[in-house]
Amino acid sequence: MFAMLGTVMFLSKIVMEWAPNIHLLAMLTVSYTVVYRKKALIPIYIFVFLVGLIAGFSTWWIPYLYLWLVPWGVAMLLPKNMSSKIAVPVYMAVCALHGLFYGVLYAPFQAVVFGLNLQGIIAWIIAGLPFDIMHAIGNLAAGSLTVPLINLLRRLSAQAHIE
Repeated sequence: MFAMLGTVMFLSKIVMEWAPNIHLLAMLTVSYTVVYRKKALIPIYIFVFLVGLIAGFSTWWIPYLYLWLVPWGVAMLLPKNMSSKIAVPVYMAVCALHGLFYGVLYAPFQAVVFGLNLQGIIAWIIAGLPFDIMHAIGNLAAGSLTVPLINLLRRLSAQAHIE
């Protein structure tokens, strides 16, 4: 099950590559985390491994080792059984904020690899801000699918007796 979920993440990334910074990854990460909690790390890191395997284990890939921990960690901190009225905007906000701050989250690695000082880091973040805004808008829209996916995963997991 978790291998399939990780592969779904990877394939969703491939399918959405035509749209810059628009994808389902934060939504899938949050959904998997709400349903599977700590075990959600399995499909997340299967996805990370597949990205490296197919696109190359290069320096750009290294931040993937921690970037997806952010929405996972936030989702772990949220109450498990929020009402849909509250859950929908909360999950949408988590997804959107991950997209908005993606460049900020990536910046420490860039600073180390390219020897950027604080001014260089700030310039790098500002230069990427238009892409992060697009990322946030796409993640906000994708985040609206979180609750339906959570409900589907819970039903399928109950049928398959997966916890």
